Amino acid sequence: MRTCREKAIEWGVSVRTANDLCNKGKVPGAVKVGKSWEIPDEAEKPVDGRVRYGQYVKNLPTGEPRPLPVGISDYIRAQSEYYYVDKTLLIKEFLDRKALVSLFTRPRRFGKTLNMDMLRVFFELSKEDTSKYFSDKKIWKCGEKYREHQGKYPVIFLTFKDVKFETWEATFAKIGELLQEEFGKHSELKDSKQLEKYEQVYFQKVMDGVANEVELSSSLQRLSKMLTEHYGKAPIIIIDEYDTPIQEGYSKEFYDEIIGFMRNFLSGAFKDNRYLSFGFLTGILRIAQESIFSGLNNLTVSSVMEEEYDEYFGFTGAEVRDMLAYYNASEKMTEVKSWYDGYCFGTKEMYNPWSVINYISKGFLPQIYWANTGRNEILEDVLKIATDEISEKLYALMKGDRVIARIDQNVVYRSIAEDPDNIYSLLLVAGYLKAPKKELQSDGSWLCEVSIPNREIAAVYRSEILSHLLQIGAITRSTSNKILESLYALDWTRLQIGITEYLNKSISYYDAGAEGFYHGLVLGLIAIMDNQYKIKSNRESGDGRYDICLFPKEQKYPGIIMELKSENHLDDEALSSLSLKALEQIDEKNYDVEMKAEGVVKILKLGIAFSGKNVKISQRL
Repeated sequence: MRTCREKAIEWGVSVRTANDLCNKGKVPGAVKVGKSWEIPDEAEKPVDGRVRYGQYVKNLPTGEPRPLPVGISDYIRAQSEYYYVDKTLLIKEFLDRKALVSLFTRPRRFGKTLNMDMLRVFFELSKEDTSKYFSDKKIWKCGEKYREHQGKYPVIFLTFKDVKFETWEATFAKIGELLQEEFGKHSELKDSKQLEKYEQVYFQKVMDGVANEVELSSSLQRLSKMLTEHYGKAPIIIIDEYDTPIQEGYSKEFYDEIIGFMRNFLSGAFKDNRYLSFGFLTGILRIAQESIFSGLNNLTVSSVMEEEYDEYFGFTGAEVRDMLAYYNASEKMTEVKSWYDGYCFGTKEMYNPWSVINYISKGFLPQIYWANTGRNEILEDVLKIATDEISEKLYALMKGDRVIARIDQNVVYRSIAEDPDNIYSLLLVAGYLKAPKKELQSDGSWLCEVSIPNREIAAVYRSEILSHLLQIGAITRSTSNKILESLYALDWTRLQIGITEYLNKSISYYDAGAEGFYHGLVLGLIAIMDNQYKIKSNRESGDGRYDICLFPKEQKYPGIIMELKSENHLDDEALSSLSLKALEQIDEKNYDVEMKAEGVVKILKLGIAFSGKNVKISQRL
């Protein structure tokens, strides 16, 4: 047996790469002694550095249902060991179109990485017969003209989904590690007689982790050239989640550095690269305004708006029905639909795959799964810059209404501050909105009716708004708990105290007398009380239009009617009088007619008056 360092020198790779090969089970006979690996003397480095296909495929017990692939993005493993939703016709659609470079933009956790790994396994050259992983799939039934592409191309594969760091230096170091690993997977080039000496020197420099930023920015172009020279066939380049480090650069203030690097890095790979058979990229956004893809006229973009490839990211209704039937839970279809359906990709209505498989895996428990897969920076940014108009539209969305919005697919994060209306474009491509009705405009943008897709995303909106209000100090957790606990205990006195406390703290944050206070008040109430109440505002009832009504979803809770009035420069006595006037208006205008018609017995009436940063509430139950 030899040490990992000794074999690394023999193989011409870094010690880190050799350790990684052992950790991933790619070196037969390797054993761990303490914290170090020992490798058999005769062990050979894997030819292409990849997992030897089939070495970890388990034989599942006959008759037992397969588990669902929660967090599995490895195609071989997913289709061999788990319940796999067959998306291989993506390969057929691509080969029919044969775009030189394809960019797929979809929300996170919608199967992009798994699909890209499927493409890698299908197209990649291998000493083993990898057709066995497709022989029972839909693509194999499409004919020889598709099967002839299987296993015929060298492939460069990078995923940036985990490149999430605080600084540019750490981000660049991680990108360097990923390239070092990818070069290591093509170690056959190190001694290739088809390569020039300077190419081998460059190859080793990347392998040793000493290439600088300029040298790494051209690494994809140079690696594709070397692979073409060695194999006599240009490679396929796949880059998964290309915009993850760009998003981090935006939020961590190294945007210019990452944009500058990625512009050269991606242009070298995909623009005028004659050593390229095909290219694939995935991400959430199409980063166009920074000219990352400037001049790349061979780029075909498949976004949430286009019909191309619309059914291959996410689950269709038929696929979800089949899955529920497989797990003997067909009766759960209505529940799954209300929680996780509703995304509109092209002409298809799609389910969130991450949430569906977690829902089934957790024993059919409906709850928020998707929000826990990453931070919701987009909603945070929306709330930071929300104008009165945006707040009003956000309120309408939370009520379940549709709003009209212009959607620009080329929008980028930093454009929010320049034009807050861009938030709808970001929310749509990131999966927080759907566009059931859309119309293409002459400038390439879309005029859409947008709405919240499902109950899961509605809950995300509520939780994020509540978190935002807590962060800015508009309310405290104890205040929101007081309101919820009083509802649970049917303690109306404490409920009045909680709402009064909430209003006092809200008025101390929002500009008193401005529309922002009204909208913030309503959004905060929805965030706190939406599970118990259906909240309406500015609706006709009786002989006028009430300000805010909270209709209980269960009869054990009281209905709540709020009438708001505001005047400047009032003393305490005048403010109390104004609140009584607001309370009397509720009765005079018969605002409780709608509630009584719905069978609400107990109705809490609140006359709310504010002047400057002072608030007074008069109440009657």
